[in-house]
Amino acid sequence: MLRIALFQINPTVGDLKGNAQLVISGVQKARGVGADVAVFPELVLTGYPPEDLLLRRRFAEDNRLALESVVAAAKGLVAVVGFADHDAAGLHNAAAVMRDGQLVATYHKICLPNYGVFDEKRYFVPGGEVLVLDVAGVRIGVSICEDLWVPEGVVETLAYAAGAQVVVNISCSPFHALKGQERAQMMTARAKRCRVFLAYCNLVGGQEELVFDGQSLVIAPSGEVLAHGRAFAEEMILVDIDPQQVHALRAADNEFIARQKGFAAPYPQREVVLSGAEHHFPKQPLAPGAFENLDMEEEVWRALVLGTRDYVCKNGFRDVVLGLSGGIDSALVAAIAAEAVGPQHLTGVRMPSVYTSEQSMTDAQQVAMNLGINLITVPIQQAVTVYRQLLAEHFRGLPEDVTEENIQARIRGNILMAFANKFNWLVLATGNKSEVAVGYCTIYGDMVGGFAVLKDVPKTLVYRLAHHVNARSGREVIPRSVIERAPTAELRPNQKDEDSLPPYRVLDPILEAYVERDLSIADIVGQGFDEATVRRVVRMVDMSEYKRRQAAPGIKITPRAFGKDRRMPITNRYREE
Repeated sequence: MLRIALFQINPTVGDLKGNAQLVISGVQKARGVGADVAVFPELVLTGYPPEDLLLRRRFAEDNRLALESVVAAAKGLVAVVGFADHDAAGLHNAAAVMRDGQLVATYHKICLPNYGVFDEKRYFVPGGEVLVLDVAGVRIGVSICEDLWVPEGVVETLAYAAGAQVVVNISCSPFHALKGQERAQMMTARAKRCRVFLAYCNLVGGQEELVFDGQSLVIAPSGEVLAHGRAFAEEMILVDIDPQQVHALRAADNEFIARQKGFAAPYPQREVVLSGAEHHFPKQPLAPGAFENLDMEEEVWRALVLGTRDYVCKNGFRDVVLGLSGGIDSALVAAIAAEAVGPQHLTGVRMPSVYTSEQSMTDAQQVAMNLGINLITVPIQQAVTVYRQLLAEHFRGLPEDVTEENIQARIRGNILMAFANKFNWLVLATGNKSEVAVGYCTIYGDMVGGFAVLKDVPKTLVYRLAHHVNARSGREVIPRSVIERAPTAELRPNQKDEDSLPPYRVLDPILEAYVERDLSIADIVGQGFDEATVRRVVRMVDMSEYKRRQAAPGIKITPRAFGKDRRMPITNRYREE
């Protein structure tokens, strides 16, 4: 039996010493439970993604020094640790293999992703050979993230050509809703096809727009899931595997035998024999692990909480502030923030104008009471009056329009930033993806903030999450009146969102088709949507790019988010005819 310990841990980008200490603590823990192999995530020493830090030669050198401290502590087992390696060819996304205080092998990632949020070809050069370790007679292949996703490549070379019985994959796979299911399905199929044990170790934690969900996996060559890490939590996943199962399954699988005979390996193989490496005996039997099957709303909720907590804490803040309007968006952000940083570290600010209803004031107060957060009230009408007086001469004879509405939003943004500056609080913006997509938001107004929690959450999902918050809490955290009221910015008399926008139940599917799937107007209309509505929505999206470019970062929870995922030019005359 081979005992493998997977560590889904939460490093911080650039904290080389702190990240190294996390790994060292993990190695010590793995040794204490009799693990033969300890596995840590991709680029765990640098944090992920380190982006242009990698362009600094000194950063790469310091990351190597951090690796040396880990190597010195890695005794009594084999450890696989992600880091950035520099050689004559350039910088590599690498896995270090160490045992008994020695660096015994280094693997360079072959398949470099360069789509969506990934820019690895900007920083790294690919490796040219696969690595297989002989650990006390067990053949273990080493791979990194994308290597596992590309078919007929690294994993097949390790299984078919190099004879690996176990393939370790260290990864930084960012979350979007239902991504864990997608990974598990792909890996199960790959393990069965290659008749190999897959030991997949994923990062956990938030890094600006990205959240990493953990959910590390160990899958048997039969396709059985032997171990499943928790979602959005640091954890050591411990599993015992019997490598002899691989021989029996392969010998009985005629299709595998045929594929192996016909396989032309795209990469050369390097083998490293770790002489003297022995399994730790005797081992205490492992208790079966529990798998928590989360629904979509709970997955997204946990992603938003973890992403908010890590953004606040890793950037050195303790307290946060937001405008608590009495609407559903700010109520949901308040609930997320209260769980992320604690209600004692959250302040809501009511900023009523003459257009603010008594219902909004009451609902905001009720949300604050339900969450146990501090609530401040700062009326803005006096400031609005002063602004009008300042501009009266210049605007004389012109009708009131969105200009006067936006002045109110910008006054509120200034007030929030004043609190942030005075007390070193971080402002949380409360706009959702639907609003940001079509520009139904005020730049330098309600878009003000250091972090936009709902930036990638469509309005229809906001409603589902509000119901979910109440259900998971067993009480009405977000009042029913907040959920049931027609959404309104309350910047003019009797204003409703649907005065300016299609109903959200219509708007959100159109946005999903255009923004996330890049469908054409004709394709979207072909799905049954009104052509005039589609064209109007597409135009609003295209015309609002300049706003989004200046928006705060927010947590990615869909397959394609604004920001790192979707990068459109601001100056752009292309329009679909």
